[in-house]
Amino acid sequence: MSKQAPLTGIRVADMSTVVFGPYCTQILADLGADVIKVEPDSGDTARLIGKPPKTEGMGPVFLRLNRGKRSVVWDMKSESGRDAMRRLLATCDVFIHNIRPDAIERAGLDYETVKQIKPDIIYVHCTGFALGGPYAGLQAYDDVIQAASGAASLLPRVDGNPNPRYIPMLFADKVSGLHAAYATLAAVIQRMRTNEGQYVEVPMFEAISSFNLLEHLCDATFVPATGEWGYPRQLDPTRQPMPTKDGYISIAPYVDERWVRFFQASGHPEILEEPRFSDKVIRRANMSLMYEEARKILPERTTDEWLTILKEAHVPACRVNNIGEVLDDPHLRQTGLFREREHPTEGKYIEVGPPVRFGSFDYPETLHAPAPGQHTEEINRELGIDPSAPPR
Repeated sequence: MSKQAPLTGIRVADMSTVVFGPYCTQILADLGADVIKVEPDSGDTARLIGKPPKTEGMGPVFLRLNRGKRSVVWDMKSESGRDAMRRLLATCDVFIHNIRPDAIERAGLDYETVKQIKPDIIYVHCTGFALGGPYAGLQAYDDVIQAASGAASLLPRVDGNPNPRYIPMLFADKVSGLHAAYATLAAVIQRMRTNEGQYVEVPMFEAISSFNLLEHLCDATFVPATGEWGYPRQLDPTRQPMPTKDGYISIAPYVDERWVRFFQASGHPEILEEPRFSDKVIRRANMSLMYEEARKILPERTTDEWLTILKEAHVPACRVNNIGEVLDDPHLRQTGLFREREHPTEGKYIEVGPPVRFGSFDYPETLHAPAPGQHTEEINRELGIDPSAPPR
């Protein structure tokens, strides 16, 4: 059985910035790809997110997104910088960027030009909007895509506040990054079969609209529609974390048998005798009312007490953690998602490792996130670039 990482031998030229593209290439690097991050003198803007402990440009989010990569700084406005980029592309399997079409064409790095350098290149373009539509070329950020895709309309359906709001995470960037990762891997597999590269477009707007509508198109799926959009279970304001005696808990009885077990295990079997909960069909129609009854019951005991009771009753439940508390979760600590590492310039930090495990290999010790241009000389040597040659 091979102990090599799956993407060992795959080289990626990465000109993406911020989160969307770098999340994709971080996944590729974790899987063994040699990812070479090409940055301008100012560096990727993600370097400035958060408070770096020592060095400007080495912020915590950048460390999280760029482990395992090597960084070069080349001036793409100079002929020497463009020559270095062309030499790199000639050695690469994948080229990924999130630069708008007009700018990437001016740089001489559009697909048709790059294809002349490396005919079997897999060219992955991370865009805000698909290039075949009227929004093509518009700037896109996570907020913009959440708004356009309908994501900002979901919270008002749950809590009654009519104001559209963003989901408070880089939801669109990260989900789009996952789409870019699987698209890249699919193109790599196809090239193995056909020896042909291709252009791959990964648009955020389309990716997130597809992601949201998976369940939320719901009864508007049919023509004519049999109802409205929106998956009722996800938009039910009663189906939320609930208070216990000392905290909050999430319960997910969901199917009827578990609801019955919940009320029995909670010490309130009499609720099942009420006409509104007397049989399976009625209980399904009144599921929101069952959540309301659960909300009344749960403050009777502590979260730990409920977790013990509901585990024995085979009712899905979990403690509601704050984000910071997740680091201390005993399950995640035992499964090894987190580990403490020592960065050569920034000191100790917590690395959140890859969540996926493979039976055929263990993840290798990855490179720390690089300083801007940390590997420029190293890559120049690999490409046969004379460091003493004057810039052009």
